[in-house]
Formats: sequence, C-alpha cells, structure tokens
Amino acid sequence: MTQTWDVDGFRGGVQQALDEFLERHEAALAPLGPDAGRLLAQARVTVSGGKRFRAAFCYWGYRALAPSVADEAALVRACASLELLHASALVHDDLMDASDTRRGRPATHRALEADHREAGWRGDPEQYGAAAAILLGDLLLAWADELLRRSGFPVERVAPALEVFDACRSEVIAGQFLDVSVQARGRADVETAMTVLRYKSAKYSIERPLHIGAALAGASADDLAALTAFGLPLGEAFQLRDDLLGVYGDPAVTGKPAGDDLIEGKRTVLVALALHGASSTDAAVLDAALGRSLSADQVDDLRRIIDASGAREQVETTIAELTDSAVAALDRAPIDEHARGVLLGLAEAATQRSV
Repeated sequence: MTQTWDVDGFRGGVQQALDEFLERHEAALAPLGPDAGRLLAQARVTVSGGKRFRAAFCYWGYRALAPSVADEAALVRACASLELLHASALVHDDLMDASDTRRGRPATHRALEADHREAGWRGDPEQYGAAAAILLGDLLLAWADELLRRSGFPVERVAPALEVFDACRSEVIAGQFLDVSVQARGRADVETAMTVLRYKSAKYSIERPLHIGAALAGASADDLAALTAFGLPLGEAFQLRDDLLGVYGDPAVTGKPAGDDLIEGKRTVLVALALHGASSTDAAVLDAALGRSLSADQVDDLRRIIDASGAREQVETTIAELTDSAVAALDRAPIDEHARGVLLGLAEAATQRSV
C-alpha cells in the first residue's frame, strides 16, 4: 500500500535549498552589475514551482536503503541539484523547440528577447534571447554539479553519486541530440521514438535520480539494478503520459498551447504509432501538419486522426503495462517498507498526472 509523506514540506525544502544556493551566487556575481542580475532573475524563474519528481525520487532512492537520514539538509540539497539539471534541460529544450511558454510563463529565451526589445538595444532581439538562454542553461548545468558536490555529504559518498550524475548528463544531452536529429529528418519509427524517450527523459527523470540517492546511501551494484527494474519502465511510462498531455492536455492546466507537441512537430511514440496505424490519407494529413502553426480546429482534426488510428489507446495500454512492470519490480526490491510505499505513491502520481 502507498505511504503518506509531507510532499509540500519536501517541495518547500527543495525550493529553500535552491533559493539559498542562488542567493550565494547572486552575491558572488553582483560586481558584474545589472546584466548578471537579470540572468539570476531568470534562473530564479526557471527553478520555481513544478512537481519536483526528480528530487523526490532521489530522496526516496536514498531512504529506500537508509531509512534513517543523518543529515536531512544535506540530502535535500543533493536532491535539489537534480532540479537545477532539470531547469537546464528545460531552458535548452524550449529554445530548440522554439516554444513560447513554459508553465504558463514566457520561455526563458522569449523573456530575455522581450528585455532586449523593450530596452531598444541594437541587434536582433531573438538572437539575444537565444544566446542568453544557451548561457543560462549552461550555467544551470554547471551549478547542478556544484550543488551535488557541495551538498554536505562526505566525499566517499559524493564520488559514486557524481559518477551516476556524469552518466545522467551524458545520456540526456545525447538523447536530446537524437531528438533534434529525428525532427530534422522528419520521421521516426516507434523503436527510434522509444529510444529518444528513454534517453532524453525516462532515465534522467526517474531511474538516475533513484540511483543518485541510492549512491549517497552507499548502494551496491545489486541495489542499483533493483532500482533500475523499477525506475526505467516507470520513467518510460512517465514520458509517455507527457506525450499524451502534449497533444490532449488542457492548456489551462499544462501552461502550454493546445496540441503543442503537434505544433512543434515532435516525432513522439504517439505520433509514430498514429502514422503507422492511420489510413494513408489520414497519415499524410498528420505528417504534413506536424511542425506548422495550427488553429484549434486543426488541432482537433489531428486529435481525431490519432484517436481513429488507435495510437492513443495503444499508448495508454503501454503506460499501464510499464507501470505494472515497475510496481512488480518494486514489490521484489529489498528496500525499506516505508520507502516502498512512498515510491508506489510517486509511481501513481507520475503516470496518472494531468500536468
């Protein structure tokens, strides 16, 4: 059965750790003047809010093996480092996808572009926004490493966690490049789309956070393997849910335009299944529409094509199967019982969410 825990308190602790970290850097960068201040202000925006899934899975990856936490503040800081990694990925992802919004606010490159335009500076506002977003994403990536290293854990525990962190960053960046390449080619079969999903999102969203937390607790290779059996299929189910929300999500809840993934032309598993299962006429319509500006009526038409192809139902079935596999692995894992119950609740939240 699922176990309760203070979710709001944990999220508040993660936010406090991030705020304190940024305050130290704000003081260090103050001599650079107002430009550095503007960059730090955007950093604060990018690390505010969200479900904190990555931090939570890191925390309970630790608690799964070490039910008693010797230094709660150090563990929360270590977990918060994953939110800096996530923020970095979002800043870069929004720029690469030319997204206008994130969580109902202007995407970082759009906000900084607006700063340039409002100030009446010379040059191209869009280029300024793009350059600033690249630099902020790079800075957040560097800070993620720094916060984990300086979290307060002894070096003999931080070192193996950093090895996992290194692998995580390589995977997500390579997965992102694979995604960019898939979009450039304008085609992806289901297997390729699943590979993108696994490396761009699934591993760094759940499996690797679990591993980092477990490594901080002194995990063995067998411990990490048991957490992979739970975390990897769950991460895949998590991203498949995200893909459904990218097409069917309510903009008032997601903070993104209706059918945003269709407008951005994302070659997701959902789209790959739809192109395979639709009639030749419908598949041609869907394929031609991807990556174009779409009206609400056009988005509805594409949704009908996807529904008729059976792709939405197939993705829901796959989410259920992957979640069942993850839960079965969690049941077998030799971990703390309270942590097992909390992780079960997190699995439900990650795969049944509406945002």
